[in-house]
Amino acid sequence: MRDIATTLRTWMNEGKPFALASVVGMTGSAARPLGTALAVDADGTAVGGVSGGCVEAAVYLRCQEVLETGTAVTESFGSTEEERFFLGLTCDGSMDVLVTRIEPDDTALTATLDAILTGEPAALVRAVEGPDLGTAVTISANGFAGPLELDAIDLPATSSRIGRFAVEVYTPPPKLLIYGAIDFAAPIVRIAKTLGFNVTVCDARPVFATEIRFPGADQIVVDWPHRHFDTIDADARTAVVVLTHDEKFDLPLLERALVSDAGYIGAMGSRTTHRDRLQRLREAGLDEHALARLRAPIGLDLNGRTTEETALSIVAEIIAVRNDSRAGFLTEAEGPIHH
Repeated sequence: MRDIATTLRTWMNEGKPFALASVVGMTGSAARPLGTALAVDADGTAVGGVSGGCVEAAVYLRCQEVLETGTAVTESFGSTEEERFFLGLTCDGSMDVLVTRIEPDDTALTATLDAILTGEPAALVRAVEGPDLGTAVTISANGFAGPLELDAIDLPATSSRIGRFAVEVYTPPPKLLIYGAIDFAAPIVRIAKTLGFNVTVCDARPVFATEIRFPGADQIVVDWPHRHFDTIDADARTAVVVLTHDEKFDLPLLERALVSDAGYIGAMGSRTTHRDRLQRLREAGLDEHALARLRAPIGLDLNGRTTEETALSIVAEIIAVRNDSRAGFLTEAEGPIHH
Protein backbone atom coordinates (compact mmCIF):
# COMPACT_ATOMS: atom_id res chain seq x y z
CA MET A 1 0.00 0.00 0.00
CA ARG A 2 2.99 2.27 0.42
CA ASP A 3 3.19 2.99 -3.31
CA ILE A 4 -0.40 4.29 -3.49
CA ALA A 5 -0.52 6.03 -0.11
CA THR A 6 -0.41 9.56 -1.55
CA THR A 7 -3.39 8.91 -3.85
CA LEU A 8 -5.44 7.23 -1.12
CA ARG A 9 -4.83 10.11 1.30
CA THR A 10 -5.86 12.57 -1.41
CA TRP A 11 -9.10 10.67 -2.01
CA MET A 12 -9.88 10.73 1.70
CA ASN A 13 -9.13 14.45 1.93
CA GLU A 14 -11.53 15.00 -0.97
CA GLY A 15 -14.26 13.03 0.78
CA LYS A 16 -14.18 10.12 -1.67
CA PRO A 17 -15.02 6.59 -0.54
CA PHE A 18 -13.17 3.78 -2.30
CA ALA A 19 -12.70 0.03 -2.26
CA LEU A 20 -9.37 -1.30 -1.06
CA ALA A 21 -8.23 -4.80 -2.02
CA SER A 22 -5.21 -6.08 -0.08
CA VAL A 23 -3.23 -9.31 -0.27
CA VAL A 24 -3.64 -10.88 3.19
CA GLY A 25 -2.45 -14.42 2.53
CA MET A 26 -0.61 -16.48 -0.05
CA THR A 27 0.67 -19.95 -0.78
CA GLY A 28 3.29 -21.12 -3.24
CA SER A 29 5.11 -18.66 -5.46
CA ALA A 30 3.45 -15.26 -5.60
CA ALA A 31 4.68 -12.15 -7.36
CA ARG A 32 3.72 -9.55 -4.74
CA PRO A 33 4.15 -9.48 -0.93
CA LEU A 34 1.50 -9.31 1.77
CA GLY A 35 -0.05 -5.87 2.02
CA THR A 36 0.11 -5.21 -1.72
CA ALA A 37 -3.05 -3.28 -2.59
CA LEU A 38 -5.39 -2.20 -5.37
CA ALA A 39 -7.84 0.66 -4.79
CA VAL A 40 -10.85 1.68 -6.90
CA ASP A 41 -12.92 4.84 -6.44
CA ALA A 42 -16.54 5.51 -7.41
CA ASP A 43 -15.48 6.79 -10.83
CA GLY A 44 -13.79 3.49 -11.60
CA THR A 45 -10.26 4.89 -11.29
CA ALA A 46 -7.84 2.21 -10.15
CA VAL A 47 -4.43 2.58 -8.53
CA GLY A 48 -1.99 -0.09 -7.45
CA GLY A 49 -2.28 -3.81 -8.08
CA VAL A 50 -2.30 -7.13 -6.25
CA SER A 51 -0.75 -9.71 -8.54
CA GLY A 52 1.50 -8.23 -11.16
CA GLY A 53 -1.31 -8.59 -13.70
CA CYS A 54 -2.69 -12.10 -13.20
CA VAL A 55 -5.97 -11.45 -11.37
CA GLU A 56 -6.32 -7.68 -11.58
CA ALA A 57 -9.54 -7.77 -13.64
CA ALA A 58 -11.29 -10.13 -11.20
CA VAL A 59 -10.21 -8.11 -8.18
CA TYR A 60 -11.22 -4.86 -9.89
CA LEU A 61 -14.76 -6.18 -10.39
CA ARG A 62 -14.95 -7.34 -6.78
CA CYS A 63 -13.82 -3.87 -5.65
CA GLN A 64 -16.69 -2.30 -7.58
CA GLU A 65 -19.17 -4.69 -5.94
CA VAL A 66 -17.86 -4.02 -2.42
CA LEU A 67 -17.84 -0.27 -3.05
CA GLU A 68 -21.53 -0.50 -3.92
CA THR A 69 -22.65 -2.89 -1.18
CA GLY A 70 -20.28 -1.89 1.61
CA THR A 71 -19.87 -5.54 2.61
CA ALA A 72 -16.27 -6.67 3.10
CA VAL A 73 -15.14 -9.98 1.64
CA THR A 74 -12.07 -12.17 1.71
CA GLU A 75 -11.63 -14.14 -1.48
CA SER A 76 -9.07 -16.72 -2.57
CA PHE A 77 -7.68 -16.67 -6.10
CA GLY A 78 -5.87 -19.59 -7.70
CA SER A 79 -6.70 -22.21 -5.07
CA THR A 80 -7.24 -24.87 -7.77
CA GLU A 81 -5.39 -25.67 -10.98
CA GLU A 82 -8.54 -24.97 -12.99
CA GLU A 83 -8.97 -21.55 -11.41
CA ARG A 84 -5.31 -20.67 -11.94
CA PHE A 85 -5.71 -21.52 -15.62
CA PHE A 86 -8.93 -19.49 -15.95
CA LEU A 87 -7.46 -16.43 -14.22
CA GLY A 88 -4.11 -16.65 -15.97
CA LEU A 89 -2.19 -17.27 -12.76
CA THR A 90 1.11 -18.51 -14.14
CA CYS A 91 3.11 -18.22 -10.91
CA ASP A 92 1.83 -21.53 -9.46
CA GLY A 93 0.57 -19.85 -6.31
CA SER A 94 -2.66 -18.66 -4.72
CA MET A 95 -3.56 -15.55 -2.79
CA ASP A 96 -6.20 -14.38 -0.35
CA VAL A 97 -7.47 -10.86 -0.96
CA LEU A 98 -9.43 -8.76 1.53
CA VAL A 99 -11.70 -6.19 -0.10
CA THR A 100 -13.28 -3.47 2.02
CA ARG A 101 -15.10 -0.20 1.46
CA ILE A 102 -13.11 2.68 2.94
CA GLU A 103 -14.94 5.80 4.08
CA PRO A 104 -13.15 9.18 4.08
CA ASP A 105 -13.26 9.31 7.90
CA ASP A 106 -11.78 5.83 8.44
CA THR A 107 -9.50 6.44 11.42
CA ALA A 108 -7.40 3.29 11.12
CA LEU A 109 -6.47 3.77 7.48
CA THR A 110 -5.96 7.50 7.97
CA ALA A 111 -3.46 6.82 10.73
CA THR A 112 -1.65 4.22 8.62
CA LEU A 113 -1.42 6.46 5.56
CA ASP A 114 -0.21 9.41 7.65
CA ALA A 115 2.50 7.23 9.20
CA ILE A 116 3.60 5.99 5.77
CA LEU A 117 3.74 9.51 4.33
CA THR A 118 5.68 10.93 7.27
CA GLY A 119 8.12 8.02 7.49
CA GLU A 120 6.93 6.83 10.90
CA PRO A 121 6.57 3.16 11.86
CA ALA A 122 3.06 1.72 12.04
CA ALA A 123 1.20 -1.60 11.97
CA LEU A 124 -2.23 -2.02 10.39
CA VAL A 125 -4.11 -4.99 11.87
CA ARG A 126 -7.26 -6.17 10.11
CA ALA A 127 -9.70 -8.99 10.74
CA VAL A 128 -9.83 -11.24 7.67
CA GLU A 129 -12.24 -13.80 9.10
CA GLY A 130 -15.22 -13.85 11.41
CA PRO A 131 -17.86 -11.27 12.38
CA ASP A 132 -15.35 -8.38 12.47
CA LEU A 133 -14.28 -8.98 8.85
CA GLY A 134 -12.58 -5.88 7.47
CA THR A 135 -12.49 -4.04 10.80
CA ALA A 136 -9.08 -2.56 11.52
CA VAL A 137 -6.83 -0.89 14.04
CA THR A 138 -3.58 0.97 13.47
CA ILE A 139 -0.80 0.85 16.03
CA SER A 140 1.65 3.73 15.67
CA ALA A 141 3.71 6.17 17.69
CA ASN A 142 0.46 8.04 18.36
CA GLY A 143 -1.20 4.99 19.95
CA PHE A 144 -4.19 3.06 18.65
CA ALA A 145 -6.62 4.24 15.96
CA GLY A 146 -9.65 2.31 14.78
CA PRO A 147 -12.59 0.31 16.13
CA LEU A 148 -11.06 -3.18 16.15
CA GLU A 149 -10.28 -4.47 19.65
CA LEU A 150 -7.41 -6.93 19.74
CA ASP A 151 -6.84 -9.77 22.12
CA ALA A 152 -3.24 -10.07 23.28
CA ILE A 153 -1.29 -11.21 20.21
CA ASP A 154 2.40 -10.96 19.44
CA LEU A 155 2.73 -8.66 16.46
CA PRO A 156 5.41 -9.74 13.97
CA ALA A 157 8.22 -7.52 12.75
CA THR A 158 7.10 -7.96 9.15
CA SER A 159 3.76 -8.25 7.37
CA SER A 160 2.11 -11.62 7.96
CA ARG A 161 -1.11 -13.54 8.55
CA ILE A 162 -1.81 -14.48 12.19
CA GLY A 163 -4.89 -16.63 12.56
CA ARG A 164 -7.84 -14.47 11.62
CA PHE A 165 -5.79 -11.28 11.52
CA ALA A 166 -3.57 -9.82 8.81
CA VAL A 167 -0.81 -7.55 10.02
CA GLU A 168 0.85 -5.06 7.69
CA VAL A 169 4.01 -3.54 9.15
CA TYR A 170 5.25 -0.27 7.72
CA THR A 171 8.74 0.84 8.68
CA PRO A 172 10.48 4.11 7.81
CA PRO A 173 12.22 4.10 4.42
CA PRO A 174 15.71 2.58 4.44
CA LYS A 175 18.52 5.13 4.44
CA LEU A 176 21.03 5.50 1.62
CA LEU A 177 24.02 7.67 2.47
CA ILE A 178 25.99 8.76 -0.58
CA TYR A 179 29.37 10.28 0.20
CA GLY A 180 30.84 12.12 -2.76
CA ALA A 181 28.73 14.48 -4.89
CA ILE A 182 30.25 13.28 -8.16
CA ASP A 183 28.55 12.53 -11.48
CA PHE A 184 27.79 8.92 -10.53
CA ALA A 185 25.79 10.10 -7.53
CA ALA A 186 22.95 11.73 -9.50
CA PRO A 187 21.63 8.55 -11.19
CA ILE A 188 22.09 6.64 -7.93
CA VAL A 189 19.78 9.17 -6.27
CA ARG A 190 17.17 8.80 -9.01
CA ILE A 191 17.18 4.99 -8.95
CA ALA A 192 17.22 4.75 -5.16
CA LYS A 193 14.31 7.18 -4.78
CA THR A 194 12.27 5.07 -7.19
CA LEU A 195 12.95 2.09 -4.92
CA GLY A 196 11.81 3.93 -1.80
CA PHE A 197 15.08 4.94 -0.13
CA ASN A 198 15.54 8.07 1.92
CA VAL A 199 18.65 9.46 0.21
CA THR A 200 21.32 11.76 1.62
CA VAL A 201 24.17 13.19 -0.46
CA CYS A 202 27.13 14.49 1.53
CA ASP A 203 30.30 16.18 0.33
CA ALA A 204 32.72 18.58 1.97
CA ARG A 205 32.87 20.67 -1.23
CA PRO A 206 29.93 23.10 -1.38
CA VAL A 207 30.32 23.72 -5.11
CA PHE A 208 29.30 20.09 -5.79
CA ALA A 209 26.77 19.35 -3.03
CA THR A 210 23.89 21.45 -4.37
CA GLU A 211 20.15 21.05 -4.96
CA ILE A 212 20.63 21.85 -8.64
CA ARG A 213 22.86 18.77 -9.06
CA PHE A 214 20.71 16.48 -6.88
CA PRO A 215 17.10 17.69 -7.00
CA GLY A 216 15.70 14.32 -5.92
CA ALA A 217 17.78 13.87 -2.77
CA ASP A 218 16.01 14.07 0.59
CA GLN A 219 19.00 15.73 2.25
CA ILE A 220 22.06 17.46 0.83
CA VAL A 221 24.80 18.00 3.38
CA VAL A 222 27.98 20.04 3.08
CA ASP A 223 30.35 18.52 5.62
CA TRP A 224 33.24 16.12 5.94
CA PRO A 225 31.85 12.60 5.46
CA HIS A 226 33.10 11.21 8.76
CA ARG A 227 31.63 14.11 10.72
CA HIS A 228 28.28 13.63 9.05
CA PHE A 229 28.32 9.88 9.66
CA ASP A 230 28.89 10.53 13.35
CA THR A 231 25.45 12.17 13.42
CA ILE A 232 23.67 9.20 11.81
CA ASP A 233 22.00 6.36 13.66
CA ALA A 234 23.04 3.68 11.16
CA ASP A 235 21.13 0.41 11.37
CA ALA A 236 20.86 -2.79 9.34
CA ARG A 237 18.66 -1.00 6.78
CA THR A 238 21.26 1.72 6.19
CA ALA A 239 23.41 1.61 3.05
CA VAL A 240 26.67 3.58 2.83
CA VAL A 241 28.04 4.35 -0.63
CA VAL A 242 31.48 5.98 -0.81
CA LEU A 243 32.19 7.52 -4.20
CA THR A 244 35.00 9.99 -3.60
CA HIS A 245 37.92 7.48 -3.78
CA ASP A 246 40.01 10.13 -2.04
CA GLU A 247 41.70 8.82 1.10
CA LYS A 248 41.39 12.04 3.05
CA PHE A 249 37.60 11.70 2.77
CA ASP A 250 37.25 7.92 2.57
CA LEU A 251 39.46 6.57 5.33
CA PRO A 252 38.03 8.48 8.34
CA LEU A 253 34.52 7.64 7.11
CA LEU A 254 35.20 3.93 6.54
CA GLU A 255 36.89 3.58 9.93
CA ARG A 256 33.52 4.49 11.43
CA ALA A 257 31.15 2.85 8.96
CA LEU A 258 32.84 -0.57 9.05
CA VAL A 259 32.34 -0.89 12.82
CA SER A 260 28.77 0.44 12.69
CA ASP A 261 25.52 -1.49 12.26
CA ALA A 262 25.11 -0.34 8.63
CA GLY A 263 23.84 -3.24 6.51
CA TYR A 264 25.74 -2.30 3.34
CA ILE A 265 29.04 -0.49 2.90
CA GLY A 266 30.54 -0.09 -0.56
CA ALA A 267 33.34 2.05 -1.96
CA MET A 268 34.21 3.07 -5.50
CA GLY A 269 37.71 2.61 -6.87
CA SER A 270 39.93 0.23 -8.79
CA ARG A 271 41.23 -3.02 -7.36
CA THR A 272 44.60 -1.36 -6.83
CA THR A 273 42.93 1.49 -4.96
CA HIS A 274 41.01 -1.03 -2.88
CA ARG A 275 44.12 -3.00 -1.91
CA ASP A 276 45.82 0.21 -0.81
CA ARG A 277 42.68 1.27 1.05
CA LEU A 278 42.52 -2.03 2.94
CA GLN A 279 46.14 -1.74 4.00
CA ARG A 280 45.61 1.76 5.32
CA LEU A 281 42.51 0.64 7.22
CA ARG A 282 44.52 -2.22 8.77
CA GLU A 283 47.11 0.29 9.86
CA ALA A 284 44.30 2.31 11.42
CA GLY A 285 43.41 -0.69 13.58
CA LEU A 286 40.49 -2.36 11.79
CA ASP A 287 40.42 -6.15 11.97
CA GLU A 288 39.74 -8.56 9.12
CA HIS A 289 36.11 -9.09 10.15
CA ALA A 290 35.41 -5.38 9.75
CA LEU A 291 37.34 -5.18 6.48
CA ALA A 292 35.39 -8.11 5.03
CA ARG A 293 32.24 -6.00 5.26
CA LEU A 294 33.56 -3.53 2.68
CA ARG A 295 32.26 -4.21 -0.83
CA ALA A 296 34.77 -2.90 -3.32
CA PRO A 297 35.04 -2.44 -6.19
CA ILE A 298 31.43 -1.44 -5.67
CA GLY A 299 28.44 -2.85 -7.57
CA LEU A 300 27.35 -5.94 -9.45
CA ASP A 301 29.34 -6.96 -12.53
CA LEU A 302 27.08 -5.63 -15.31
CA ASN A 303 30.04 -4.57 -17.44
CA GLY A 304 28.42 -1.14 -17.53
CA ARG A 305 30.09 1.87 -19.06
CA THR A 306 27.81 4.85 -18.50
CA THR A 307 27.16 6.60 -15.20
CA GLU A 308 23.58 5.30 -15.29
CA GLU A 309 24.70 1.70 -15.82
CA THR A 310 27.21 2.03 -13.00
CA ALA A 311 24.53 3.52 -10.74
CA LEU A 312 22.22 0.63 -11.57
CA SER A 313 24.91 -1.90 -10.66
CA ILE A 314 25.50 -0.19 -7.30
CA VAL A 315 21.85 0.00 -6.29
CA ALA A 316 21.29 -3.55 -7.52
CA GLU A 317 24.07 -4.77 -5.25
CA ILE A 318 22.52 -2.95 -2.29
CA ILE A 319 19.20 -4.72 -2.95
CA ALA A 320 20.93 -8.08 -3.41
CA VAL A 321 22.80 -7.75 -0.10
CA ARG A 322 19.65 -6.64 1.69
CA ASN A 323 17.75 -9.65 0.32
CA ASP A 324 20.64 -12.07 0.95
CA SER A 325 20.78 -12.94 -2.74
CA ARG A 326 23.68 -14.11 -4.86
CA ALA A 327 22.24 -12.01 -7.70
CA GLY A 328 22.88 -14.48 -10.50
CA PHE A 329 20.93 -15.04 -13.70
CA LEU A 330 17.47 -16.48 -13.03
CA THR A 331 17.68 -18.41 -16.29
CA GLU A 332 20.66 -20.34 -14.90
CA ALA A 333 19.08 -21.02 -11.50
CA GLU A 334 16.67 -23.68 -10.31
CA GLY A 335 13.89 -23.61 -7.74
CA PRO A 336 11.39 -20.88 -6.87
CA ILE A 337 11.86 -17.41 -8.34
CA HIS A 338 10.71 -15.80 -5.08
CA HIS A 339 12.48 -17.20 -2.05
